[in-house]
Amino acid sequence: MCLITRTTLAAAVALLACSAAWAEVSVTYVKPEDFIDVPRSEIERGRMLKDFSDYFAKLDKKLPAGQTLKIEVLDIDLAGRLYPRYNGEDIRILKGGADWPRIHLRYTLEQDGKTLRSGDAELSDMSYQDRVPRHFDNDTLRYEKQMLDDWFSKSIVPKVAAR
Repeated sequence: MCLITRTTLAAAVALLACSAAWAEVSVTYVKPEDFIDVPRSEIERGRMLKDFSDYFAKLDKKLPAGQTLKIEVLDIDLAGRLYPRYNGEDIRILKGGADWPRIHLRYTLEQDGKTLRSGDAELSDMSYQDRVPRHFDNDTLRYEKQMLDDWFSKSIVPKVAAR
């Protein structure tokens, strides 16, 4: 019985030690009600920001252990244009012209309290409809997520070239 207790205790201590090495991503939205292109309804706006937050939270799996990425979203302009409808929800039309997605953000990547990288990024994807999609067609933020993926892989965790 004593051996089981010691083993359990050792496993718990090891788990706590490992948790300090996990990567973390945090996101905040600076005045989201003033963003260029967000739903007018508070409920819809909250749902969209939650979708973005959930997506940002998944990026921690791509960070090396022990790193923290802090993101402040300053503005969002979704792909397409929103057209109000009187009888129901607004409709978003994507024409592939001057309606590409844009996101303005500030970020800081830290490890052990030291800043590894930080900056102000104005993301945009003018050819958003001409690319091979990496997200499902039913994902309303698929173009914005693809743009964020590109930024993340180029600016936050650049891939090491194969030798």
